[in-house]
Amino acid sequence: MSVRSSVKPVRPLLMSRRSIIATAAGLAAAGGWGKFCAAQTDDTDMPDAADAMTIQAPTAAPPVVFTTAAGKQRTLAHYAGHTLVVNLWATWCGPCVEELPTFDALALKLKASGVLILPISIDTAGAAAVAPFYASHGIKNLPILLDPNGDNMDVLNTDGIPLTVIINAAGQLVARLEGAANWNTSAVVKFLQNQGGTPPAAKPKIFIQA
Repeated sequence: MSVRSSVKPVRPLLMSRRSIIATAAGLAAAGGWGKFCAAQTDDTDMPDAADAMTIQAPTAAPPVVFTTAAGKQRTLAHYAGHTLVVNLWATWCGPCVEELPTFDALALKLKASGVLILPISIDTAGAAAVAPFYASHGIKNLPILLDPNGDNMDVLNTDGIPLTVIINAAGQLVARLEGAANWNTSAVVKFLQNQGGTPPAAKPKIFIQA
């Protein structure tokens, strides 16, 4: 007689579009998006992203457009040759807040490999919301990237955040995950390193004469 495990798999936490709209209305009434930055959930038992993501046949990368903190427009083509982890998130999204530190730790581990983490915030306040959030949450290894109108939710065909897609070094979408997960795992590192990429150019050695 077989014994079926009573342990249920952990599902990634996702903030739906309906929840986003409701949150938007509440924040507008409260006087601003940037003040709502605390996590909205105590569930810290996130699944391994390598197990939770959906692997798919390579397809053309979606036309994601965003800006840097300095206001410069960027597309995924600006990062050609690199494997990319593209994440849609917001400072007021509890699952996003829970997940983001795992991206920060992952970015540090993959720095030498050329894999890039691109967290794109849909906060309407832009960098004014994200910069203090990074500072207060100890996020040190991720860039500030912005999509204040949330247009990339439609581009990536999602009804909720966080959403993460993996673009391989050839510029093809190869995996997708809707909801929060733990990205700072050995399985994730191995998967991303197998997607190809361009390591950073080696810095020239500086010789100091005695």
